[in-house]
Amino acid sequence: MDASLVSNLIWPLLRLLMGMALALLAANVLEALQWTRYLARLAAPLARFAHLRDAAGAAFALAFLSPVAANGVLSQAHDEGTLSRKELLFANLFNSLPNFLVHLPTLFLLTWPVLGPPAACYAGLCLLAAAARTLLTMLAARVFLPPPSRTDHAPLRDRPSKSLREALHTAWDRFRRRVPRLVCVTIPVYILMYLLQKYGWFGAAQNWLAGHADWLSFLKPQALGIIVLHLAAEMGAALAAAGSVFNTGGLTASEVVLALLVGNIVSTPMRALRHQLPSYAGFFKPVLALELVLVNQALRAASMVCVAWLYWRHAG
Repeated sequence: MDASLVSNLIWPLLRLLMGMALALLAANVLEALQWTRYLARLAAPLARFAHLRDAAGAAFALAFLSPVAANGVLSQAHDEGTLSRKELLFANLFNSLPNFLVHLPTLFLLTWPVLGPPAACYAGLCLLAAAARTLLTMLAARVFLPPPSRTDHAPLRDRPSKSLREALHTAWDRFRRRVPRLVCVTIPVYILMYLLQKYGWFGAAQNWLAGHADWLSFLKPQALGIIVLHLAAEMGAALAAAGSVFNTGGLTASEVVLALLVGNIVSTPMRALRHQLPSYAGFFKPVLALELVLVNQALRAASMVCVAWLYWRHAG
């Protein structure tokens, strides 16, 4: 078998499937044992303000540990009818801050050795955007969602409990029913993304965007290389380019941070298709998965645009 096929497709796909399967199993076990109710208590004040149900609060708390497992909780709740489509949409956006905090250490550790102090500024601005997304979601959900009834927040002692054996049996039964859909949907979506990458479709989109970058005239020419590398969703290469032009004096610290923010924004479509859609498609029906990804990434891009604009105004 071709070594590149194994390293670029089969092994990454297996890792993705294993991670999603373990997260789904963990979510089913937590729900069967009713431990999600305890997790929901951690986020209860925020969820209550946003008119979100216990399942959304539990997913929010769990997202600080595993965003994939949090999606498993939301998927389970939606399939059971606990969360409506609109509630699921808000609950997914509600997790923006914990989802980002999981990746914040990796982002900081990648950027600091290359950029030094500007890395803290860039990571802080990304964190600000994530916090703004969660806050905006809470405000919007409070306006557009009715308050949950009291039975939706019933105390744990009022709910029937299961023994450990019964809970594990229930979790395993749910897991066996859902794994075929996870596998049958994730594999073709992931392979499609791989083929689009292999045969240059993403590269063509990258080149087209790079050739229509007149609207980036407010940036120095040295910054365009950073943005183009971001378009290919190559964070490491973009950071290397940023570090090079910064250390040689081609760009100031504020210009490097702004270039990274703009690159983050324009790479949103690539990131959504190549990374987020295959994961979401394993938990949610294809149309619903696409809707969640599009809304999630649209809000993310909008928040980053606002943060980048504010930073540009301040730095300029």
